[in-house]
Amino acid sequence: MHRLLRGEVLMFGAFAVAAAVAILLVMPPMTTPVSAQWTVLPSGPLGPADHDLLVKVRQAGLWEIPVGRWTAERAESQRVKEVGEHLVEDHTKLDAVTRQYAARLGVALPDEPSPEQQSWMAQLAAESGPAFDRDFANLLRAAHGKVFSVVAGVRAGTRNSEIRKFSQHAVNVVMKHMTLLESTGLVDYDQLPEPPTPSATPPAPAAVDPRRQP
Repeated sequence: MHRLLRGEVLMFGAFAVAAAVAILLVMPPMTTPVSAQWTVLPSGPLGPADHDLLVKVRQAGLWEIPVGRWTAERAESQRVKEVGEHLVEDHTKLDAVTRQYAARLGVALPDEPSPEQQSWMAQLAAESGPAFDRDFANLLRAAHGKVFSVVAGVRAGTRNSEIRKFSQHAVNVVMKHMTLLESTGLVDYDQLPEPPTPSATPPAPAAVDPRRQP
């Protein structure tokens, strides 16, 4: 009897091992869970979009500050010169704030603009006068439009209270700069990306007249 039970146990164990091996062979490799991309902090979860926001705001300052300084000697329009001064002042302050938040949240920041931003700088470095004024206004207005969508999106959905405060400040700066650049009168709005097509929404339910209630 004991030999019979022992044999059944051994057979069952062999089946279990074989089944486990079969499952491992047919299962797809495990992917990194989304939660691994998040950091839990006292101020709330910090996700990839929060990291990206700090990086993009930092990079904005890395090219807009020097380009804003160029307006003093390269621009012909007095208004472009004035806008350049505002951008230098505001981005210098915003960059300091960005680095403070990044240090508190443990986010590494770049020390140079993106390749695309470097190409814009190279283009403006080769210009002066009306050509510089036109391209300065249009390149920076388009760039602010891109970063605005990033900042606004994070502000709308971040789970981190520190990022919520930072994005609120950043979105106000970006909106101010879009308005300043438009005040030059040089922005070609036809060259800006069109707003996204709104998704179809179901019609709102008809209002019920309470006087018709039984």
